[in-house]
Amino acid sequence: MSITSYSQLKTAIADFLNRDDLASTVPTFIALAEADISRNLRHWQMEERAVAEMDTQYSAVPSDWVATIRFQTAGDGTRPLELISRAEMLDRRARSRDVAGRPQFYTMAAGQFEVFPTPDQTYNAELLYFARVPALSDAAPTNWLLTAAPDAYLYGALVHSAPYLQDDARSAIWASFYQSAIDALNRASDDAKYSGSGLRMRIGAYA
Repeated sequence: MSITSYSQLKTAIADFLNRDDLASTVPTFIALAEADISRNLRHWQMEERAVAEMDTQYSAVPSDWVATIRFQTAGDGTRPLELISRAEMLDRRARSRDVAGRPQFYTMAAGQFEVFPTPDQTYNAELLYFARVPALSDAAPTNWLLTAAPDAYLYGALVHSAPYLQDDARSAIWASFYQSAIDALNRASDDAKYSGSGLRMRIGAYA
């Protein structure tokens, strides 16, 4: 059976479960699978880029943000911001008496990016990050993941049906197939990003 749309995915899940009374529950299984996939998959098609002006200590995180790949200021030369712990952020502020300047460091605080030093002017900020997989729905019947790996969606949803259906003996098999699909996607993404890139081995000099 071909699975290229949200409707076909729901039908396939019901067929695998051999149940025709789960029409209102299957979408929940799919949503739970999407949440799990977004936590565990790191694919190049999840990468998004956001640009904004930064002039305060705290900046909003994109609504679909999952993990940061690169955070930097641009404009007068591009300079990366280094991720530090909250404790180190507090220590740096205390030692510098919170003098403003060009941001060099960032941490996560209350669902926002906190930068140090606090900007002394407006800087252009650029964020490269992993975004959540776009949710399927009747209004959005497909996305890149369903096109690339319908098996990840199918087995992920089946795994999350197990607690609802209580001790389905097939759950271990579904979990294995689901993990295999996620692992294959991660490997394919790495291959696409790094194969043929001519990565160089750096050999350091030792005394």
